[in-house]
Amino acid sequence: MKVLIVDDHALFRAGLQSLLERRGIEVITASDGQRGIIRALKEKPDVVLLDLRMPDLCGVEVLRQLRAKLFDQPVVILTTSENDKDVADSLRAGASGYLLKNMDPDQLVAVLSDIVKGQTVVDPSLAALLADLVKQGTSDAEQPATPFEKLTARELEILCHLAEGQSNKVIARHLDISDGTVKLHVKAILRKLDVHSRVEAAVMAVEHGIRYRPDATGEEA
Repeated sequence: MKVLIVDDHALFRAGLQSLLERRGIEVITASDGQRGIIRALKEKPDVVLLDLRMPDLCGVEVLRQLRAKLFDQPVVILTTSENDKDVADSLRAGASGYLLKNMDPDQLVAVLSDIVKGQTVVDPSLAALLADLVKQGTSDAEQPATPFEKLTARELEILCHLAEGQSNKVIARHLDISDGTVKLHVKAILRKLDVHSRVEAAVMAVEHGIRYRPDATGEEA
């Protein structure tokens, strides 16, 4: 696994690099956002660990620029911020994870493996905050409502369940369809909404008032 660390604090960069290399992980680094963008596009790391607060470009802006340049490798925000807006902005911008710098080193290595496999991971200590985002949404919605018009009735129904934080297995059981069918619908939803993770789709949904209705029905698309 090759990891790019983008962080303006030299001591933290060096410490994290040493920690990861001792566990057999190849590490490259960048000291600011612009250098991070250049190294990410050139080196194509398996995952980028991106600081949120940097003097030239903040982590969210770096992430947005990478996605605009079609960089599709996982990018994880690694920060000290537990602010709900930072979490929501990062996930909307396409982050594959949001982790805190005080997490256990071995846990970080395990999480990186999960993220490289395609999972989206948010620090366990932020679970309550993430649940609030999913249930309530945030007040600074920026995405237009029109993308939801692209969804079929079934996809919209599944999106409502995603907004409730339900897994594919739970959704499949509720709708009496297979896990595989749910997975295909989720992929279509992410593509149509132009987002990179189910968490991002869920946050986007609640921000626009899309909620699960017990009497909602949808035909299989």
